[in-house]
Amino acid sequence: MSQLDGIAASAQEYFAAQNRARERALPLCRQMVQNSGNAIRSAHRQQMDAARALLDANKALNEQLLASVSESEEIGHAGFIHDAQKEYAEACITVALIQGIAFPEAAELGISVPAYLNGLGETVGELRRFILDNLRRGDVARCEGLLETMDDIYGVLMAMDYPDMVTHGLRRNSDAARGLIERTRGDLTTALRQDALGARLSNIESKNC
Repeated sequence: MSQLDGIAASAQEYFAAQNRARERALPLCRQMVQNSGNAIRSAHRQQMDAARALLDANKALNEQLLASVSESEEIGHAGFIHDAQKEYAEACITVALIQGIAFPEAAELGISVPAYLNGLGETVGELRRFILDNLRRGDVARCEGLLETMDDIYGVLMAMDYPDMVTHGLRRNSDAARGLIERTRGDLTTALRQDALGARLSNIESKNC
C-alpha cells in the first residue's frame, strides 16, 4: 500500500466515524426540539404535568445525545446540537418561570453554556407572550415581576461581551430581547394605567350613588 493509499484509508475511517455520530445525533435533536416546543405550549395552557413529562423525556434524550457524540468532538460542537440544546434550555426555563419556581442551570441540564444562554435569551419572548395572555385575562398580579425578570435576563446577556464565534450569536439574541422588553413595558404600562383609571371611575360612581 502506498503512502496515499494509507492516507485515503485513514480519512475514510475518520469521515465514516463522523458520519455515524451525525446520523445517531440528528433524530435525537429533532425529537428534543419537538418536545421543547410542545412543553412550552403546554405550559402556556397551564398543562404543567404534560410540560414536565416532555422535559423529562428531553433529559433522557440529551443524555443519549451526549453519549452518541462522545467519540466525535466535531459533531459534538455542531450547530444542530447547539440548537437542540438551546431549545431544551428555553423550554426548561420557561416552564419553571411560568410555574414561579427556580429554573435549572446549564450544568444541571447537561448542556453547553452558549446553548444555555441563548435559550435563556429566547425565554424573554415566551415571558412576553405569558404577560400578554395575563393582560388579556385582566390578571396583572405577576406581570410586573415577570417584566423585572426579563430585565434581569437582558442584564445577564449584555454582560457576555465576547465574539459571536464564542457565544454562538448571543449578541443578536440580546438585541432581540431588548426590543421585546421595551414593547412589553409599554403594553404593561398602558394596561396598568387603564386599570387605575377604571378603579378611579368606579370610585367616583360609587360616591355619586
